[in-house]
Amino acid sequence: MTKVLIKRLSKEVSLPKYETSGSSGMDLAANVETDINIKPGMTAVIPTGLALAIPKGFEVQIRPRSGLAAKKHIGVLNTPGTIDADYRGEIKIILFNHGNSDFIINNKDRIAQMVLMPVHKMELEEVEILPDTLRGKGGFGSTGK
Repeated sequence: MTKVLIKRLSKEVSLPKYETSGSSGMDLAANVETDINIKPGMTAVIPTGLALAIPKGFEVQIRPRSGLAAKKHIGVLNTPGTIDADYRGEIKIILFNHGNSDFIINNKDRIAQMVLMPVHKMELEEVEILPDTLRGKGGFGSTGK
């Protein structure tokens, strides 16, 4: 297990935890003073009241909660959102309402999950020609349904 330092920006905020022993992510909850209404087709940036010190060589990815996505049509707009190892500000979640009804965020509602992931840095080498593959330049559905 990798240690990640966490800071509560409000005494009212609960620390995230794994809900089951097999969970990959920890749920993040809203830290709002008043309810936030997300209208259909709209986004809202939701504060969590938490900040992290992520070890170098890792990132935290922000992902939707499957129950919110399946039942309420609420997703994380920039899925997966990335929190870089050198960021120390508050974690905020960009939620998007894909549904047809307003969605109300209340304080302490679980709104997303965070997953710790390793980061592999790449070294770029510029070339004039890339090696050929069977697929070539085919994209966006080029391999079939």
